Amino acid sequence: MSAHVEPLGGQRHRHADGTEHAHPYSGPHDHHHHHGHSHGLVDASIKRSRAGIRAVAWALGVLGLTAAVQAAILALTGSVALLADLIHNAGDALTAVPLAIAFALRSERAERAAGLAVVGAILISACVAGAEAIFRLVHPQDVAHLGALAAAGAAGCLGNLLAARIRTRAGRRLDSPALLADGDHARADAYVSLGVVASAAVVALGLQIADPLIGLALCVVILRITWHSWETVRGR
Repeated sequence: MSAHVEPLGGQRHRHADGTEHAHPYSGPHDHHHHHGHSHGLVDASIKRSRAGIRAVAWALGVLGLTAAVQAAILALTGSVALLADLIHNAGDALTAVPLAIAFALRSERAERAAGLAVVGAILISACVAGAEAIFRLVHPQDVAHLGALAAAGAAGCLGNLLAARIRTRAGRRLDSPALLADGDHARADAYVSLGVVASAAVVALGLQIADPLIGLALCVVILRITWHSWETVRGR
């Protein structure tokens, strides 16, 4: 009579009819594969892609809301300083599109191209706002609803600070030069928006020409931001 040999390392299972049998051992993960479970790690590039898109989406939402508030107030005030800030904030929000595409493609080359697109958007917005400021210097226009104008500047400041925090934290965590450049850009924009508040205060003192002058000064600041962002992207 031959003896029944248990498979090495096997596990016994009892059935409803009282009989038992053993499953042979085939490795430390056999039980998990039998039940269809997988414990493999998600690829690091996929995690980075998702985190980058999430950060870009949050920043887009914040700046989109900020731009919408400022656009509504611009129609009331006619301030060229607010126009410069609005154009810049709207352009900043739209940079989320190339950044999101770059992270979705999980391509360093695409991410670098997105960083250059960010710089281009900043430059174009500065030129548009500067042209409008010069036009207003030649053809002055009264600024109205100064309280609303100051509120628009404050909204721009807070919106940009929040967007900068989101982008910079994600940029450091993901080692993304494009996000870091965008974060620096938004942080500087927060101080640019304070120029709108200053415009409301000075115009309230009776100096209407201060509004286009401040708008022109904001354009100079934006150009400096453009150079700083370009150095960040080029350096990486």
